[in-house]
Amino acid sequence: MTTRLTVAQALVAFLSRQYTERDGRRHRLIAATWGIFGHGNVAGIGQALVESGTGPDSPMPYYQGRNEQAMVHAAVGYARQSRRLSAHAVTTSIGPGATNLVTGAALATVNRLPVLLLPGDVFAGRPADPVLQQLEVPYAGDVSVNDALRPVSRWFDRITRPEALIPAALAAVRVLADPAETGAVTLALPQDVQAEAYDWPEEFFAERVWRVARPRPDRRALAEAAHTVAAARRPLLVAGGGVHHSEAEEALRTFADATGIPVATTQAGKGALPYDHPCEVGGIGHTGTATADELARTADLVIGVGTRWSDFTTASSTLFQNPAVRFLNINVTSFDAHKLAGLSVVADARAGLEELTEALAATGGHRVPEAYESGYGERKADWERLVDTAYAPADPGARPTQPQVLGALDALVTGDDILINAAGSLPGDLHKLWRARSADQYHVEYGYSCMGYEIPAAIGVALAAPGRPVWALVGDGTYLMNPTEIVTAVQENVPIKVIILQNHGYASIGGLSESVGAEGFGTAYRHRAPDGTYTGGPLPVDLAANAASLGLRVIRARTVRDLREALAEARWSDVPTGVYVETETADTVSGAPPAQAWWDVPVAETATRPSAIRAREEYERRIAARRRHL
Repeated sequence: MTTRLTVAQALVAFLSRQYTERDGRRHRLIAATWGIFGHGNVAGIGQALVESGTGPDSPMPYYQGRNEQAMVHAAVGYARQSRRLSAHAVTTSIGPGATNLVTGAALATVNRLPVLLLPGDVFAGRPADPVLQQLEVPYAGDVSVNDALRPVSRWFDRITRPEALIPAALAAVRVLADPAETGAVTLALPQDVQAEAYDWPEEFFAERVWRVARPRPDRRALAEAAHTVAAARRPLLVAGGGVHHSEAEEALRTFADATGIPVATTQAGKGALPYDHPCEVGGIGHTGTATADELARTADLVIGVGTRWSDFTTASSTLFQNPAVRFLNINVTSFDAHKLAGLSVVADARAGLEELTEALAATGGHRVPEAYESGYGERKADWERLVDTAYAPADPGARPTQPQVLGALDALVTGDDILINAAGSLPGDLHKLWRARSADQYHVEYGYSCMGYEIPAAIGVALAAPGRPVWALVGDGTYLMNPTEIVTAVQENVPIKVIILQNHGYASIGGLSESVGAEGFGTAYRHRAPDGTYTGGPLPVDLAANAASLGLRVIRARTVRDLREALAEARWSDVPTGVYVETETADTVSGAPPAQAWWDVPVAETATRPSAIRAREEYERRIAARRRHL
């Protein structure tokens, strides 16, 4: 039996019948499609979506975006909140619509989060060549701008014949559902092929369930891991995003309770234990806490669970200073499990932690020395007092600092609230200071640290977690990069809460620039001064008015007292709502604690300006502490 459909109609029908299943729970693999239409997809995917129906209860719900990159961010936010078990597709026209996908695709792949990209492509049959928006490559006739998506995709294919869709679609969903291989998946769709009809076998449209397995650890590797843990006197566990992806939080808690091993977290792993768990010692690395970083410097064993060991986590290979330090990595991806020359346990994070806990119990159990446990507990308490200081305003009638904004939010939220951030100085403050109350409250995208992620991602998260308060925290630099999806939130009445912090520039990079001898060049949002520098008065940009013009309900807060009231009002709002606040700079009032570990940003080796010379001297001192862990 066959069914005659266009390629686009067949693809939509196929995707609507794909499911994932883990631990007996089933999820739609592709729960919706985002799209902006142009000549490369309007008559293909666009018509197919209309044909199938696009409402919330249709086979393939549709969401209208304003920017192609932002649509990918929304899809990624949805996938992360869905623990990678459900994802969204994104369709665009050819040309700039397709190339706008590249940044979002890179973000998805770097963070190992699934998203299906369906860009239109030039005519496969080439009846008109070139077509509008086609890139002509003199040395190759089969290259289009979609080839830019190859290096940032975990799977890429171009469907030049109708029948080629069958193996390509199956391969695409296989990768999307694979916990070790997932990321951005691209099916480039020539516009003539999208509209071409074909007699499809009914089997292609059969309901398929892609079972997301929990790979168990190899028995010998597990035994060696248990022996290594039992022999350690100062072990430290580093929890990464894989703990959340595999829903391993309870297994981690059980392991920590049984062993007393302290747990530090990467940006992606924060919340793996609630902040008030005795073994939770906060963020690790350049943006980490003094507690976690001090433990890392003296640890004789570092257990990485679901982390890919970025340079922020390792403080550019300067953090783990014990000459006898060893690494044990539990990771579903072999590529990450073998990093830092560590003992590799290739396994699902939850399965790996459960079996490691059982293996230790089978030999009589293991617990760290009492002095070690009490010592890190005292240092954790010391750090919490620093957080209290950073959060507390001296004068409720004064303009708040950025940490005080976080403090006002901290006093308001419950474990139901979800915070989203990605770039600027906020990730550092959040990693050090935020008290995560639930496993999925802390949503900071720091694998790609993409400005403009927060607002669209908040929409995706809110779609995956309806009824929960979702906060997008953005600085003025990030806001100006990508505010367009405010319109989408208003259109769909997704009641996200957007906190807009006005600090007149790229504050994070401004501070980094000062520290590396670049003197804050090009980082302030100010008028050009007579000497040619951007050191004049602040620009008369009213971001609150801009956000309001896009349909956002905006509340202005000028003081800490105003801010508390505004945040409370926003939290209970049932429409998209923003809180706009101009922050005080940390050099005039109490700010966040400084970095507790280094980050390698190379400094000019030759320079005449004193600031650069001093910065180079400090840089050479720092790099002397680097260790190669292979």
